[in-house]
Amino acid sequence: MIWQIMPLPDAEWQAFSGIWQPFSAKRKTILTAEGDTEKYLYFVLEGVQRAYATSEEGREATLVFTYPYSFSGVADSLLLQQPSRYWFETLTPSVFLRAPFRQFDDVLQQYPLLERMIRLALSHTLAGVLVRQIELQSYTAEQRFRALMTRSPHILQLVPHKYLANYLGMDATNFSKFLGSIRI
Repeated sequence: MIWQIMPLPDAEWQAFSGIWQPFSAKRKTILTAEGDTEKYLYFVLEGVQRAYATSEEGREATLVFTYPYSFSGVADSLLLQQPSRYWFETLTPSVFLRAPFRQFDDVLQQYPLLERMIRLALSHTLAGVLVRQIELQSYTAEQRFRALMTRSPHILQLVPHKYLANYLGMDATNFSKFLGSIRI
């Protein structure tokens, strides 16, 4: 994953790889609660997680899923060190490597190439967020379903369908209808 973003010289790789600690969590564990400041950057080795927001009425809006082998956590809360507006939970038993914010920040300050790598990774993430925003605002439910299945067909095997329906902004019944009738 990291090498796909940017190859690193040995010194940078040693510094970056040295800040990670193993961590595991059971299914349905809240790792970061709304209002808490994210303390860790996670790298997913096993399992599926999601970040979601809740409305005043208690409705959930799934923002993103993470699964092996990707970075995870509430990125804006971590990088800005401000309270999270979202919840971050495991959907399945999960195994991670995680880096405490202070060590992560220190290594980025010490190695400009690492900071550049993170900036590139965040740029790719932002591009994906903007595509998703366009889909949510201008696509029909069927178009959103088709776009997700074209982009990430493997997600059907990873994420419970009720969460995928929520992520797409539709109820589970419509999701099931699309799943049964649309061939990708």
